[in-house]
Amino acid sequence: MKTFKMISISIIRNNEESTIPLVDGIMINQENTARSWILELFIDKTHDAFFKELQISNEKIDAKVVISYPENEPAAFEVVVYSVKDIGEHISVLLRGTLNLARRKYAESLLSELIEEGLTGEELLTKFEQDMKIRPTLKKDKAN
Repeated sequence: MKTFKMISISIIRNNEESTIPLVDGIMINQENTARSWILELFIDKTHDAFFKELQISNEKIDAKVVISYPENEPAAFEVVVYSVKDIGEHISVLLRGTLNLARRKYAESLLSELIEEGLTGEELLTKFEQDMKIRPTLKKDKAN
């Protein structure tokens, strides 16, 4: 097994992307034949109802996760909520799922979309740099 520090996570549900502010987070690649991962989020208790609802429904959700360094490209996962536990003023949320391997590189996809929007020159460069920092959901990801 390999572990990784989770820097940020966004949950994508009903074509809406929500960033979940982390107090701390870790990911474990179980390195098994199912290619399964465990993601543990240590977050504010205000997210308790949201994650308990997902746990009860056993709904598969998409997540974009940045590991190790903030400038790393987000990895796309399909996960379910496995458990939600109270820890003082926070909760620990365990997600189980798999890495989506078919995703194209984010930077190339973003650049392609910006060019399709007609951006060129300095305007293209400025918008590309801004979006690489905030990493909005790409149109191709919203369509899936």
